[in-house]
Amino acid sequence: MAAKLDDATIRERAQTLTGWTTDGQSLKITRKFKDFLAAMAFVNSLVDPAEAAGHHPDIYISYNRVDITLITHDAGGLTEMDFRMAQTISNL
Repeated sequence: MAAKLDDATIRERAQTLTGWTTDGQSLKITRKFKDFLAAMAFVNSLVDPAEAAGHHPDIYISYNRVDITLITHDAGGLTEMDFRMAQTISNL
């Protein structure tokens, strides 16, 4: 199991991510697209990286808006896995 990060590390790491917010327990981002098809294409692009990492984001889709939340449930908060996945998602 991945180790939960301390608050200072979370704050420091969160500053390196553009567009992401944190409440100290999870990372969140909202991405908006031109339409539903573009939003779904983006969501589909998350499948392979998430499977490869063995770390799956919580995803909420509302027409052209995609809300993504990352948390390592087993650790009860944020771990390095969440920050790596956030960076991967940001690069898509």
